[in-house]
Amino acid sequence: MLLDYPQKLKQIIEILQSTEHQSDRAQMLIDYANKFQEVPASIAQRPFSEQNKIPACESDAYIWAIDNPDHTLKFYFAVENPSGISAKALAVILDTALSGLHTDDIIKIEPELVYDIFRQNISMGKGLGLMSMVGAVKTLAEQRLMRKK
Repeated sequence: MLLDYPQKLKQIIEILQSTEHQSDRAQMLIDYANKFQEVPASIAQRPFSEQNKIPACESDAYIWAIDNPDHTLKFYFAVENPSGISAKALAVILDTALSGLHTDDIIKIEPELVYDIFRQNISMGKGLGLMSMVGAVKTLAEQRLMRKK
């Protein structure tokens, strides 16, 4: 399944999977979370629309997809839970790996990629929320693809 993922996403996952020690992998994910930037005010302002809320996410996350002039997408996220380190890390990974890609490439991702990134070291509730984040990205890309047809 990893073979179908866009190149940047594959590279990130391969780096995470090649990390031998759990503490090193955790630190890498924390480093991603530390790079998280809130959605710019030009895209959305609080209170955020429920339409952009990611269902089942314990970290109260929101997502926006903006069409770029070159017909690619740019993703923005808000994570309202200050302790939502996993959600912030995933948001950075998804933005880094998928923003700037065409919808055809983005729809190849599957929510189960959460386990490729975090392994089995997440609770069921957190896992469902993170998979819901991936699903939201995929859904927005699919909606854009349908509008083009």
